[in-house]
Formats: sequence, structure tokens, C-alpha cells
Amino acid sequence: MAQVTTKVATPRVSRPLNILIVDDSATMRMVIRRVVDLTEVPIGTIYEANNGLEAITILETCTVHAVFTDINMPVMNGHQLLLEIAQREKWNDILRIVISTDGSRLRQAEVKELNVNLYIQKPFRPEVVRNALSRIANADTH
Repeated sequence: MAQVTTKVATPRVSRPLNILIVDDSATMRMVIRRVVDLTEVPIGTIYEANNGLEAITILETCTVHAVFTDINMPVMNGHQLLLEIAQREKWNDILRIVISTDGSRLRQAEVKELNVNLYIQKPFRPEVVRNALSRIANADTH
């Protein structure tokens, strides 16, 4: 079931980022959430989905600026989710970050064609996600 939480934004960039975390592992979603909470980036709402299909439902009804997704998930995997995002013009500006155990060059090449901004292989150091999110927020000009 999809979950939503909100964090109070800090006044560093012009708008808080709404983030969607998509992973079938509740533990991994919690780890990513904690890392996001440690950043100095202003965060609006953090949405969670267990799979790509739940993520699509959230994307259709909520404003999301960045998606952190796993690749290997049941129902709709991360590659299918990224394909769906890439095919919808209204989602062109969504930042796409993959966090997956599948770090093969083939998998990275497949998702690169779907406008993935960053590919992080599990296990990862929290600083990697924190630094990526900070770069994204600082590059934000909207």
C-alpha cells in the first residue's frame, strides 16, 4: 500500500521537492527516506510505492519532482515504470534516480535511454544519495 509523509522544508532552494520512492522492500524505502531526511534539501512530500503500478497511480494524482526506483519489483518493475514515465510528456521534468542491485552495464544502458539522471547500485553509501539529491536541488531553476 502506498504511503505518504511530509517533512517541513528548509529555506535553501526555491521550492521543496516532492519525492516518490518505489521499492518492493519496506526496509529499503525506509533507508532511502532516512537518507533524504538527512539532506539539507527542502523536502515537501515523500510518497512511497511498492511497485511501478502503485507509482503510476501516485504520479497521476500528485505532483512529484523526483522518483527513486528499484528495478526488480513484482507487478510492474522499475524498467516498465521508467518507460511509462518517458512516454508521458507531462512527466518529462521528473528526475529519475535508479537504486538497484542490478548494476550491469546492460541494465544501465537500457535505463539511460529512458532519461535516468542517476544510477546507484545497492548496497550504497548514504552520502551518495544525499549528494545526488543536493546536486539535483541546487540545479533546480523552476
